[in-house]
Amino acid sequence: MTLLQHPSSSSSTFIGSDFILPEYQRFHRNSSVLINSFSRYKASWQELAGVLVFSAIPFTAVKAIANSTFGETLRKRLEERKKVAVENSAKFKALAQMARNDSIWYGEDRPRWLGPISYDYPAYLNGELPGDYGFDIWGLSKDPVALQKYFNYEILHGRWSMLAALGALIPELLDLTGLFQFVEPVWWRVGYSKLKGDTLDYLGIPGLHFAGSQGVIVIAICQALLMVGPEYARYCGIEALEPLGIYLPGDINYPGGVLFDPLNLSKDPMAFEELKVKEIKNGRLAMVAWLGFYVQAALTGKGPVQNLLEHISDPFHNNLLSTLKSL
Repeated sequence: MTLLQHPSSSSSTFIGSDFILPEYQRFHRNSSVLINSFSRYKASWQELAGVLVFSAIPFTAVKAIANSTFGETLRKRLEERKKVAVENSAKFKALAQMARNDSIWYGEDRPRWLGPISYDYPAYLNGELPGDYGFDIWGLSKDPVALQKYFNYEILHGRWSMLAALGALIPELLDLTGLFQFVEPVWWRVGYSKLKGDTLDYLGIPGLHFAGSQGVIVIAICQALLMVGPEYARYCGIEALEPLGIYLPGDINYPGGVLFDPLNLSKDPMAFEELKVKEIKNGRLAMVAWLGFYVQAALTGKGPVQNLLEHISDPFHNNLLSTLKSL
């Protein structure tokens, strides 16, 4: 073993080379890491500066346009359009309230969840909201603010459940009938296959795919953008879209207008109020259906259409009780 005198000690302290050489190598390696990290840190600041500069351009341009003669003219036009939109919105809401007063689905004489059976229904459920059957056995909606919040959430989840149920059923139905062949038609196996790293055709289009498990992240981002964008515009309504010159006549759950009512279904107030009831009833059914989809997938490992066909073919041996018994 080679002996070296420690340079920082006045005494004759000796340290073996089998200790100092590894320490020197470790110091050199850590120094290299720090230098590389500093280089990356410096580059990230340059990128950040570039992003800040480019992000300031749109705001500067908008400010310049707003202060110009063209901007002043545009502002006056938007104010005139807003005045007309507010008047139309007031008329729209008045007609909707009249239609609701004349409808059998609202008010004290509306259908109730127990039908002709006598029951002490809560007074705070007065039939103002579509789909109000007086069902609140746990008293969750005693607070009017909470009631409106729960109603908003129910509308939101019901709409997305209807779209999701359609997306789960149609691919499997097309595949079983032979009208269209999917690499993986069963709804829950699609996500499972992506997590395993399989490459699947997106939307069933050959060649259109995201490779491997990274595709799950890309699809999740796309779905988030497609969902958050419309829902944010719907939730904020006329206030969020005013700067764009878009004025919506309805409310948070039924904004109306060209963006949210392209088929002009709200033209007939009476029919529109009835459509609100039909929508929330189908939304509730879709939410319950999704609970069934989850249970079926967990118990049978098959899709809902395949489960339905097997039950129809032999209902006495292919049902929930037989499935639980076999487990």
